[in-house]
Amino acid sequence: MNEMIIAAGAAQPAAAAAKGTGKVPVLSVTRASKIYGGVHAIEDVDFDVHAGEVHALVGENGAGKSTLCKAIAGAIQLTSGEIALDGAPAHFERPADALAAGINMVYQETSLVPTMTVAQNLELGNEPLITRFRSLNIQAQQLLQSLNFHVEPTAMVATLGTAKRQMVEIARAVRHKARLIIFDEPTASLTPEEILHFFHLVEDLRARGVAIIYISHALEESLKISDRITVLRDGKLVITAPTKDMTREELVRHMVGRDISRTHYAKHATAAPAASAPPVLREKVLEVENVTMGTAVKNMSFSLYAGEVVGVAGLIGSGRTEIAKVIAGALKRNLINGGMIYLRGKPVRYRVPRQAIDDGIVYITEDRKLDGFFETMAIDDNMYVGKLATKAGRTFLLSGAVRKSLAADLIARLRIAALDSRAKIVELSGGNQQKVVVGKALAQDPSIVIFDEPTRGVDVGAIPEIHGAIRRLADEGKAVMVISSYLPEVLSISDRILVARQGRIVAELDAATADERQIMYAAIH
Repeated sequence: MNEMIIAAGAAQPAAAAAKGTGKVPVLSVTRASKIYGGVHAIEDVDFDVHAGEVHALVGENGAGKSTLCKAIAGAIQLTSGEIALDGAPAHFERPADALAAGINMVYQETSLVPTMTVAQNLELGNEPLITRFRSLNIQAQQLLQSLNFHVEPTAMVATLGTAKRQMVEIARAVRHKARLIIFDEPTASLTPEEILHFFHLVEDLRARGVAIIYISHALEESLKISDRITVLRDGKLVITAPTKDMTREELVRHMVGRDISRTHYAKHATAAPAASAPPVLREKVLEVENVTMGTAVKNMSFSLYAGEVVGVAGLIGSGRTEIAKVIAGALKRNLINGGMIYLRGKPVRYRVPRQAIDDGIVYITEDRKLDGFFETMAIDDNMYVGKLATKAGRTFLLSGAVRKSLAADLIARLRIAALDSRAKIVELSGGNQQKVVVGKALAQDPSIVIFDEPTRGVDVGAIPEIHGAIRRLADEGKAVMVISSYLPEVLSISDRILVARQGRIVAELDAATADERQIMYAAIH
């Protein structure tokens, strides 16, 4: 560990010490600080990255990772500190300046234009004076195929799912031939096969001499793919070290400032019933029977029970998210031969989400930026909007007292880290934004809660908190459905596991005895 650089005011430039070559880094940041409302988002951070190096940047939500990278990408301006390219001072007034300098950031929440095609988005920022759409589509097709991304170049971005939007973002960074690419949670929405293709892409970029900053909450990925790792905590640099000198346990300890059991995905404990005890009979609150929606959902059937967490696993495109949106009224099942949905034995067909909300059903989206909140509004306003969507909340006059009380309760309940309830959502870290989305849903006091990728983009320290909130909902007698691509999460949080494939539920497993191999076999075969 003698090559480690520990955060201190007099610390030497990180990359020079770590690389030991004396080469000038492609990019270096010195004593960077950014202040929002009198509070440091980052403070005196030193960071650099060399050509052909993958430098992982890790930390809990709110640690300052995205703030630092947005400053590097020109999306925000530092309050103090310096940025240098190839040793020469650089200043970016806007993202276009950074892009012109060869810096491209692939954001965790995609920055594509939804009303444009995939091909047009790939060309965005480099548009020719005269555009021939046929040539544009052919070039886009060739690029996407070279990356093994199965996305139609003529498709409108608004019609794409989260995973395919992420693929387009990655392809656009490659298209711009950047010298430095910043990946912010690039694999959060990808399948295991797609993640493998992405890792091959990173290796190819590294071989070409591209410098890469890699932000991910999946610590195993950072340890596998990076050359060096920098840890931020509470906006300050904790440590920079060669990856080969770090273990997962050390990484977590540096991130959270304490030891966390590596079994935060351990299965929850349930008391074994006495041999003479009668079986527990739970109320069946929702029954989905042969529901069909287009080509995404095909004769899907399952039930949800009060006081139970049902995990739904399956590959992207298996119909998991679509069936959740049908239940919540965001999508409509087929009018003819579309199947039935029963709520406590009564058939229901929702035309809009408001009808589902009135019946106590809430869906918590996988894409918080697109569907989850109003980013320019304050925390308490967002949560109050959730309350206003219910029958009880639809009043002629708005109540500031109700808004303030509701927000205070949910902020404390979900441990949302913010200066106060009037902080704007756009100023929060990704994890705290996710907690606001959950809070807005809980403000509706639902009896059925559907979580879609609840810990996507959430750090290791916050995962147990969100899992605890999910379990508490079930303990309160609510029916909870959790859709997740991460199998340890499905196994740890669920009482029962459903596996979806090609629009159908193909397996139902007891979480107490199931394992990852069984789930993946059902999802693929």
